Amino acid sequence: MSDAMNIDPDSNRRPQIVTRRSFIQTAGLAVGAIGAGGIIPCSAANLAKAKPTSDTLVKTLYDSLNEEQRNKICFAYNNKLRLEVDNNWHITKTMVKDFTKDQQAMIKDIFMGLHSEEYADKVYNQVVSDSGRDGFDGGSSIAIFGEPGSGQFEFVLTGRHCTRRCDGDSMKGAAFGGPIFYGHAAGGFREGPKHEGNAYWYQAMKANEVYQMLDGKQREVALLNKSRGENGLKTVALTGKKEGLAGIRASDLTHDQKNHLRKVLGDILAPFRKVDAEEAMKHVEAGGIDNLHLSFYKGENIGDDNVWDVWQIEGPNMVSYFRGKPHVHAWLHIRQPENRK
Repeated sequence: MSDAMNIDPDSNRRPQIVTRRSFIQTAGLAVGAIGAGGIIPCSAANLAKAKPTSDTLVKTLYDSLNEEQRNKICFAYNNKLRLEVDNNWHITKTMVKDFTKDQQAMIKDIFMGLHSEEYADKVYNQVVSDSGRDGFDGGSSIAIFGEPGSGQFEFVLTGRHCTRRCDGDSMKGAAFGGPIFYGHAAGGFREGPKHEGNAYWYQAMKANEVYQMLDGKQREVALLNKSRGENGLKTVALTGKKEGLAGIRASDLTHDQKNHLRKVLGDILAPFRKVDAEEAMKHVEAGGIDNLHLSFYKGENIGDDNVWDVWQIEGPNMVSYFRGKPHVHAWLHIRQPENRK
């Protein structure tokens, strides 16, 4: 990677090595000392404020890297690699297992912290399962763009069925710091129509509930033959269009149908931490729920069950493309509308 950031050759200073263990131990000693002195009670609120987030852990991880590690995984913030996304790829050749045990623990904590408490373990287990014998540590790679703490950085973790980002809201107006990918092959490469054990199939079931609410004329508009297919970052390119997108426009739905579509959006965002889910929903609302288009694809269905495995929601500033054949691939890109500051 020729764009990797290099340590200043004129500087004799080495980066301060801060491990996850020493970070937590220091924080614990500070809290204990204050409590022992009777100065400030050690309340749950104070502990919650002191708890590291994924964003602060990226800074701690960055500070712990030695020169060799930085040369392998650190890049300039504006490197085009930062916003790439795909269904099965490695952003660098450096796997999680190549770091120290403390660094590995921090990386896992960063990943877990990007997800809601309800889904974090399920999502982690999905990555472990889809990585096969390599597991999370051997099947995931990372990169850091920019300098954490400078106000402009992004941590990216990739692997099979996984592209996740953590940017401390550096990229204004971009939910999740840019496009993300999630998926699962729970029952082997070719899943059955019920997708038993799939961590994300519940999203398709909820979307199909909207389809079942449509009348005959609405279904004619919403049910198409072939979907957009997959082509890396182009898969989730935003058009800015409010009309003329694939499927039925939300403005043509009844009040009840539209409310159920909102619930589907909530289900799509449910696996992710609250701050990211709320930002994403705010951007979708700003783009206008009425401007969203919902489509299903009969030409890519598993079984003859009229439960559509492939579907999408698209608006001027969002794409959620769910491809459930032969197993689940889900692409998500949500941004603030361009006409809003």
